[in-house]
Amino acid sequence: MCGVGSAPNCVYAPDGKGTQSHPNEDGHLRFRGEDGCFLYGVFNGYDGSRVASYVSQFLTAELLLGQLNSTHTDNDVRRLLTQAFSGVEKSFFKSIDDALAEKADLNYFPPHNEVAGYHQLSLQGQKMQERLKELEQEVSGGATAVVALILNSKLYIANVGSNRALLCKSSSDGQNQVQQIGRPHNTDNEDELQRLAGIGVDPARVKQVGQIAGQTSTRTIGDYRVKLNYTDIDLLSGAKSQPIIAEPEIHRNQLDGVTGFLLLMSEGLISALESAHGPEQANQEMVAMVAAQLAQQSDLEAAAQAVVEQVKRLHHDAYASGRQRAPRCARHEDMTLLVRTLDYPPVDGLLTPTQGGRIYPVSVPYSNSQSTSKTSVTLSLVMPCQGTLTNGTNTASTVEEGTPTPGSQSPTATLQSTNTQTQSSSSSSGDGSLFRQRGSQAAQPDETGRVPPYVDFSQFYRLWGSDHADTHSTLGPQ
Repeated sequence: MCGVGSAPNCVYAPDGKGTQSHPNEDGHLRFRGEDGCFLYGVFNGYDGSRVASYVSQFLTAELLLGQLNSTHTDNDVRRLLTQAFSGVEKSFFKSIDDALAEKADLNYFPPHNEVAGYHQLSLQGQKMQERLKELEQEVSGGATAVVALILNSKLYIANVGSNRALLCKSSSDGQNQVQQIGRPHNTDNEDELQRLAGIGVDPARVKQVGQIAGQTSTRTIGDYRVKLNYTDIDLLSGAKSQPIIAEPEIHRNQLDGVTGFLLLMSEGLISALESAHGPEQANQEMVAMVAAQLAQQSDLEAAAQAVVEQVKRLHHDAYASGRQRAPRCARHEDMTLLVRTLDYPPVDGLLTPTQGGRIYPVSVPYSNSQSTSKTSVTLSLVMPCQGTLTNGTNTASTVEEGTPTPGSQSPTATLQSTNTQTQSSSSSSGDGSLFRQRGSQAAQPDETGRVPPYVDFSQFYRLWGSDHADTHSTLGPQ
C-alpha cells in the first residue's frame, strides 16, 4: 500500500548538465504496527543527513512500541505524537552531548604551551581546527518532518517545517478532490510570525530577512545552533523562550469510505515543481501525475519513482528553455515522494467507466496571454487493462462479452476546468467525434511508411484561425 521515490539534489551548469552538490539529506519511514496502525514519514534534512536519518530510525520506537493502540482517543493520539517529536529531539541532543562539550573546550581553551616552539604551536593549531571541523559536521544540521499516522480509520498528519501532505479523494465519477493538510511553518506564515512576536522576536525583521540562521523554517528538529544557542543569533536574541521549536501541528481526517491516496513530499520535491510551473496548480499537477502512474502500473515503488523522475525532467526542461521561469530552476534540492493508497482500485480495471473502468485525470497546464483568469485543464483518460490489446486488436482471452472493440467505440475523454480561487469544477463527456472511425484491423502503412490519419484536427484549425486571425497564422494541415 506504499511506495517511495527519491532523487538527489542537482545544480545545473550553463550547458544544462547537472551535478550533485552534496550527499542526499532526505529520509523516510514506513512501518506497520499492531491494531491496524500504520506510520509513515518524510524528513528533509539540511546541513547534513544526520538528523533526518536519526528521526527516521527512532520516531517509530517513540510511537509503536506499545504506546499507541486502538483504544486511544483523539486527544491521546495528539499527545503521544507531540511527545514523540519532543522525545526524538531530546534523544538526538543527548547523543551529541559529548561532541558539543569537546567542541566547547576546543573553542574556549585552545592548546597553549609557553615552552613549545612556533612550529609546534602551528601543528597543534592545525590539528585543533581539523578536529573542530569534524565535530561541527557531527553535531550540526536539522530536519523538517511530515508524519502520517493511520489508526482506527483516522488519518493524523503531524507536520514540522515545510514538507507537504496531500490527501486525494476519488469520487465515483473519477474526479479527484485534492486537500493540502496543514500549512508550511516558515517566515511567510502569519501564525508563526505571531507566535514569535509573543515571545519577543520582531516579526517584521523576520519577514524582511526571510531566513533564520540560513533556514526559512520556523519549526525544525535538531539544529543546536538555533535551539541551544539562539541568544547568540541577532534576529532571535530578544526571545524569552526557545523560538524555533519541534512541536508538530497535528490535523485529523476521517478515512471511512475514502478511496484515493495520500502523498507525503519533501520540501525539495514540491519546490522543484513550483519553480518549474508556478505554485498555483502544483498540488493538482502532483496528484494528476500520481494518478496517471497508478493507472499504468501496480508497483507503487515504481509509480512513486516515476513521478519524481517526471518532476525532475520538468524542472530541467524549465531551466533549459531559457524562458521566464528558467532563473528559478538553476538548482533543486533532494526530492522524496511517499505514496500511500487508500482503498484504491488495482490497475486491471475494465476498458470503459460504464463497465467498471476508472477515469484517471492528467493535468494539462493552461495559459492564455489574452486571459487574466488562471485555470487548468484536466484531461481524464480511461486506461484499458494491461494486456488487453495486441497489435491494435483485442485479444479474445481477456475481453469479456459485450466489451467494445477499438473499431466500435471511440476513446472516452472528459475535460475538467478548475478555477484556483473557488475550487469549483464542471465536466462534460465528449463523444469522441475527433477520432475517425477505423476498422478492426490495424492500418497498413503506405509506400512512404505512413499510416492514414485517424485524428481529425479540422475543428482545431478553424478555432485557431479565428483566435489568431490578426497574426496571419498559416497553421493547418501540410
